[in-house]
Amino acid sequence: MEITQVRNATIIVEYAGIKFLIDPWLGPKDYMEGFDAGINSQIRQPRVDLPFAIEKIVDVDAVILTHYHADHFDDYAVKALDKNIKFFVQSHQDFDIIKSYDFKNIEILTENGNDYKNIKLYKTNCQHGKREIIKPLCEQVGISYNSMGVIFRTDGEKTLYIAGDTIWCDEVKTAIINYMPDVIVVNACAATVLNGERIIMNIDDIEQILKTSPNSTIIASHMDTVSHLTVTRQDIKNYIHKNNIFNILIPEDGEKLKL
Repeated sequence: MEITQVRNATIIVEYAGIKFLIDPWLGPKDYMEGFDAGINSQIRQPRVDLPFAIEKIVDVDAVILTHYHADHFDDYAVKALDKNIKFFVQSHQDFDIIKSYDFKNIEILTENGNDYKNIKLYKTNCQHGKREIIKPLCEQVGISYNSMGVIFRTDGEKTLYIAGDTIWCDEVKTAIINYMPDVIVVNACAATVLNGERIIMNIDDIEQILKTSPNSTIIASHMDTVSHLTVTRQDIKNYIHKNNIFNILIPEDGEKLKL
């Protein structure tokens, strides 16, 4: 297994010889405004450029979109991706959205698992911020609250869990207990909205993952890119150093991890 950190939640997973592009957000630095509902909305985003040419990023076998939000999928991805590429989504709602962009080969992931080229992909549930607080806020601003995580399994490979845009919650704990992943990718910049609520993980959440799955390798993704972040790569590095932790990896944009 190899995981390339592209930028933000955009990663390339090479798993059992198949390349998956996760959450392609491919616009140039500063091309869009900060989110009105998030803190630091005056900061434009992405805060950094892509580390590779878009043509290299989209040279994959399949795409997985954990959810349709503006920092996970954009018009640059729509233009760059082959419309016949295999495209996995979380729901009928996202299926219809991606279909409206003329993609032809879309499939909805399920909790029972989907087969793709000898790999089993399982949808996992999550909370994109505390459901009782953030879901009504999403409805007010006209975006979907729901997101998903994904489990990758096949013979001869480690089990991979991409937790997706989520805080630590019972759903994440259940996924870890049920699948016992060897590698866990967490979105960990603690993006925060105007009411002070986080919508993805922070260091405290990472600690909970460590307690639940102490032997897993944890990869911190979704770092140093969106306007409403409150945790940086350096913050996590300081935490690792202070606590002598050896199983958390914090890849830089463009870095490839071999696992």
